Amino acid sequence: MMDTETELDASINSDPRLKNRTPRRKPSMLRQSLSKKETGVFLALLIMCVFLSVTNEYFLSTTNILNIGRQISLLGIMAVGMTFVLVSGEIDLSIGSIYALSGLSTGALIVMGWALVPAIALGLIVGAAAGLVNGLLSTYGRLPSLIATLGMMSVIRGTALLMTDGQPVTVNVRNGAQQATFDAFAAMGQGYLFGVVPMQLVFFALIAILGWMVLSRTGFGFRLFAVGGSVKAARVSGIHVETAKIWAFIIMGLLAAFAGILAMAFLPSGQAGRTGVGLELDVIAAVVVGGASLSGGTGTVLGTVFGVLIIGVLRNGLILSGVSPFTQEVMIGLVIIIAVAIDKWSSHRGRT
Repeated sequence: MMDTETELDASINSDPRLKNRTPRRKPSMLRQSLSKKETGVFLALLIMCVFLSVTNEYFLSTTNILNIGRQISLLGIMAVGMTFVLVSGEIDLSIGSIYALSGLSTGALIVMGWALVPAIALGLIVGAAAGLVNGLLSTYGRLPSLIATLGMMSVIRGTALLMTDGQPVTVNVRNGAQQATFDAFAAMGQGYLFGVVPMQLVFFALIAILGWMVLSRTGFGFRLFAVGGSVKAARVSGIHVETAKIWAFIIMGLLAAFAGILAMAFLPSGQAGRTGVGLELDVIAAVVVGGASLSGGTGTVLGTVFGVLIIGVLRNGLILSGVSPFTQEVMIGLVIIIAVAIDKWSSHRGRT
């Protein structure tokens, strides 16, 4: 038996063809997962949670955890949409204005006596229409998406100011809303599933799951990654680049509108000049922290969820630690700079 094994080993070593056919060991699942960007983001989130749980006894309480979930929900809903846009190689700076216009439009219609479903539908249509215009300007209009959406940010904000005449929109029965409609609307933003989980968090979870399925399990998601990776290669492959990008902007507009409607349902009052101002920066920051690349072609919904959690947990931890709001802004800004720097360094390393 030993002679047979020895002869077999000798024949393999002497014959280069047999030697090259020696099977290679497949990388373990752990090694494969550790190579993904979202794993590093998750580890950073885990370290942050462990540190905060040790330094503050209230951090891991059920009330605080659910409070974090509610606080990140609207940001997370829009971040899912921004993931689609960034993966396609574009960017959208108008989402704060869409958030305001759609929420205020739905609120104003409810005050005028509209039923809940038509009012919400019109608010979503407003967001989708704004996304469509952004997409058309950035593709067929040949404008850089940074410039196109920057201009649309002012146009949409101005439209909201004209619509409301700069006055606050407050949704309540006294202003004209139907009692049943108002109760159902308020339940969307203020209600709890099973009396425990905030409805905003439920909506965020559902949209994150749906976004993950679309981006990673459908042909549309594949086309977005191809377009973001290389427009020229995508065209050669037969992908209609403009259509893919326009749909990414429409999805972004829809989710920004839905987040604005939920915000109006949670706190049924808003003003066009203040609602959603600067929100786009937090959304982009969360997606970039989650591993998406500003140059396109890279990003996952799972990483975005982790990025949103990092922003939310960091803010919550700073508040529990008694850090001033001004210092909080400085620290959030530093996190964003570090995340973008890591993305650029890793991209440069990958090319070299």
